[in-house]
Amino acid sequence: MLLTTTENIPGKKYEIIGLITGNMIQSKNIGRDFGQGLKSVVGGELKDYTKMMNESRAIATQRMVENAEAAGADAVVCVRYTTSAVAAGAAEMVCFGTAVKFID
Repeated sequence: MLLTTTENIPGKKYEIIGLITGNMIQSKNIGRDFGQGLKSVVGGELKDYTKMMNESRAIATQRMVENAEAAGADAVVCVRYTTSAVAAGAAEMVCFGTAVKFID
């Protein structure tokens, strides 16, 4: 599955299938949250949170790819990510783009 942030794929013609998404909602771990709270006092990267967001992004991307494959897509163009808080201590990572099918 080809994923790209661009609208066009050089040398390829395709038809649009439609919007495709994948998401992941992740909550903070109380042990991790305590450690990261201490880190925020002294400054620096919150590595556990970075790891958590990277994992969430990977899962959201994989779910989008699975949805695109189920729709018969060969690629997803204009891939984007967004996040939002959905509850205290929980965030949603959304991956979305336009699923396309190559034309010979």
